[in-house]
Amino acid sequence: MSTLPAYFISHGGGPWPWMTGPFAEGYGKLAASLQDLPRQLGSAPTAILMVSAHWEEPDFTVMTSPAPGMFYDYDGFPPETYTIRYPAPGSLSVAKRVREVAASAGIRVGEDAERGFDHGSFVPLAVMYPKPDVPVVQLSLKAGLDPEAHLAMGRALKPLRDEGVLILGSGLSYHNLRQFRTTSGPPSHAFDAWLQQALLKSTPTERSELLRNWEAAPAARLCHPREEHLLPLMVAVGAAEQEPAQCVYHEDDFHGQVAVSSFRFG
Repeated sequence: MSTLPAYFISHGGGPWPWMTGPFAEGYGKLAASLQDLPRQLGSAPTAILMVSAHWEEPDFTVMTSPAPGMFYDYDGFPPETYTIRYPAPGSLSVAKRVREVAASAGIRVGEDAERGFDHGSFVPLAVMYPKPDVPVVQLSLKAGLDPEAHLAMGRALKPLRDEGVLILGSGLSYHNLRQFRTTSGPPSHAFDAWLQQALLKSTPTERSELLRNWEAAPAARLCHPREEHLLPLMVAVGAAEQEPAQCVYHEDDFHGQVAVSSFRFG
């Protein structure tokens, strides 16, 4: 198998693929982009390493259950959305490799045998791979949310791309829920324009430096009051730090006004 790319995907809100009515409206382009990702790869990966915005630990931590359960980390949705199942198997061998390559880079990685798939993981995966037959391992963010720490983790994970493991950073390029339906338009467009420039039109060295200092970007803290939904991007970039980027999903009017994007590296 050839070297796989790494991705940063915007995963949308809550259990949107299972919703109807007003909440579900406006997800057509995002759904199409996620459904197209397997075509881009050509063949199914041997496993998926998912770095979700919805899991943080004091140290990077990897899921080690051979049959992960579910973690419904959303509130206020219909009862049936708390019975959703995405029964993809885990992979002890991939979890072991994550710890090995991280240790080689001097990065400590803990283990969690109880953690289930959160919605930053099972929601996009259910759209990408409706048949849950690709093993999935989640890797947490590290508390403190230091950009360089997550770039470094991505660098450590790079060898997995040659082993058939698809690295997916799952977050959202805009994540200010308080302003999402009110004043999100102008700041999301300003920040997205910066992302496009930083990721697609900068040299690899410039790109990493810009991401380390992302808070200096236009409207940065208006778009990410807390940056957990941006940090999976750092892992994906680190895993393909010297390679070109491509925007694989973009719309200027997500839910009416928000600019959102997803990116492929390598």
